[in-house]
Amino acid sequence: MADEVSVEEKSEINWRVFGLSGGFFVLFVIASIINLDAVSSVVDACFNWSISWFGAFWQVLVLLTFIIAVLLGISKYGSVRLGGDEPEINTFNWIAMIMCALLAGGGVFWSAAEPMYHFLDTPAFFSGSGVESATAAAVNPAFSYSFLHWGFLAWAILGTLGTIVLMDGVYRKELPLQPRSLLYPVVGENGVFGLLGDLADITSILAVAAGTIGPIGFLGLQLSYALEKVLGIPDVFMTQLGVILAFTAFYTITAILGLEDGIQKLSDFTARFTLLCGLVILIFGPGSFIINHFLSGYGTYLDNFFSISLFRGDANWLSWWTSFFWAWFIGYAPMMAIFVARISRGRTIREIILAVAVISPVVTNFWFSIVGGTGIFYELQNPGVISESLNSSGMAAALLDIIEMVPYIGPNILMAAILYLIVGFLATTGNSMAYTMSMVVTAEDVPPKWVRAFWSIAMGAVAAILMKIGGVNALQRFIVVTAVPVSVFMIPTLWAAPKTAAELYEKQNNTVTTSSVPKDSLDVELTEETEEVTN
Repeated sequence: MADEVSVEEKSEINWRVFGLSGGFFVLFVIASIINLDAVSSVVDACFNWSISWFGAFWQVLVLLTFIIAVLLGISKYGSVRLGGDEPEINTFNWIAMIMCALLAGGGVFWSAAEPMYHFLDTPAFFSGSGVESATAAAVNPAFSYSFLHWGFLAWAILGTLGTIVLMDGVYRKELPLQPRSLLYPVVGENGVFGLLGDLADITSILAVAAGTIGPIGFLGLQLSYALEKVLGIPDVFMTQLGVILAFTAFYTITAILGLEDGIQKLSDFTARFTLLCGLVILIFGPGSFIINHFLSGYGTYLDNFFSISLFRGDANWLSWWTSFFWAWFIGYAPMMAIFVARISRGRTIREIILAVAVISPVVTNFWFSIVGGTGIFYELQNPGVISESLNSSGMAAALLDIIEMVPYIGPNILMAAILYLIVGFLATTGNSMAYTMSMVVTAEDVPPKWVRAFWSIAMGAVAAILMKIGGVNALQRFIVVTAVPVSVFMIPTLWAAPKTAAELYEKQNNTVTTSSVPKDSLDVELTEETEEVTN
C-alpha cells in the first residue's frame, strides 16, 4: 500500500492523451444522443473503407506475427529472459491472467454462437467445395473457422512480438510502458515522446475501450434476458441498467485493488471455475462428440491453415467475420502487450510465446468445442432446437438454450455457472484494461487509484448510455475503424522483436560466459601475461 501511495504522489499524468482519449467518448455519446443516424452513417462509411483497404493487410500482419513468434520461440533466442531474473507470478496464475484478460465475455458469447453460425451457413471457403450447411459434413469446417478466429493468429498478435519490444524498451532502454514505445525502432526516442507517440497512445486507448465497451453492453442484454427467463424479471432497459451498474461497481473495485489483490485473484478463480464447468459439460453432455470433433476440426484447420488464413474469395463474408475479428484483436494488441509485459517480468521469450501463442489458443479452441459443439450436437439431433432462438433472439438466447440441453444437471444451476463465467471473464478484461489504460496516461507501473476508477466507471457509463440510445452496434463497428492506425503501429514489431531477441541473447550469453570464469583463473592469466610483458 505504501508503494501505491508514493507512486500516486509522484505520478505525472499526460493530460493531452487523457483528455483527448476520454473526451472522445464523451463527444461520441453526445453526438449519438443528438443524431444517432448521422453517427451510424459516418461509422458505417469508415467501417466499409477500413475493410476495403486494410482487410487483406490485417490477414498478412497476423499471419506473419505468428510465424515470426514461433520461429523465435523454437530458436536459441527463446532462452532470453526479459525484465528480470525470476518470474514475479506463478505460472498458473500468470497464464490465467493472460487468458481471462483477452477472452472477456466475448469468448463465452462467441463460443456458443460462432460454431453454430458457421455450421448453419457454411463459410465461403468451404461452400465452394460442396459442403452442405447444417449437416454432419459441415461440423469440421465450422470448427476450423472458429479455431482460426480464436486461435494461434489471434493470440499471437496480442502478446508476442509487441510484448518483446515493449519489455526491452521499458526494462533496458527505460522507455515508458506505453504503446508509443512500439515506435522506438522507427522514430527513436525523440519520436516516442513527440506527437506521433501521443497519437499511438490515444488511438490504442480508443481501440481497446471500444472493444471492451461493446461486450459490457452485451452483458447487460445477456443477464437481463436470463433474469426474465429464470426469475420472471422483465427484460427492460432498467433491468439492463441495473446489471451494468452492478457489474461496473464490481470490476471497478478489483481494478482499484490492483494486480495481486484484485485482478490476479479474480482471474485465478475464473480460470479454475472454467475448467470445472468445461469438465461438467464434457461428462454430462456429448463428451465423445466434442472430443472427436475437436481433434478432427483441428485436422481440417491445420490442413487448410494457410489457405483459410489468406482466403480473399468473398469480401462481404470476410468483412463480417475474419476482417472484423482481426481488427478487434489488433485494436487490443498494444494494450494487451503492455498488460502481458507488466505481468511477465522474469519470463523467457519461449515461455511468453508458448503461453500466449500456443497454450492459450489451444485451450480457447477446446472451450469453443465444448460449448459450440454441444449446440451443434443437439441441433443435428433435432434441427431448429438451437438455430431458431439463435436466428430470432441472437447470441444471448442461443447460449442459454445450449446450456438447458445438457442433461442430469438442473439447467438453472449450469446457467448460473455460465453466466458467472461471462461476468468473471469480462470483469477481468474490464479491470485489466482500465489498469493498463491508466498506466498509459500516467507512465507508471502502479497508476493512481482514481485514474483506474475513472476508466472503469467511464466504460460502464458509456455502455449504459449507448444501450439506451441503441448505439452499441455503432461502437462495435467503430472497433474496426480504430484498428487502422493501431495496425500500422504494430508493423515495426515484425523486425524489431527478432533484432531485440538477438541483441539480448548476445548480451546475456556474454554475461554468463564472463561470470562463469572463476576469479582465481582470471588472476592467474593476468599474472602470466604481466610476466611475459616484463620479460
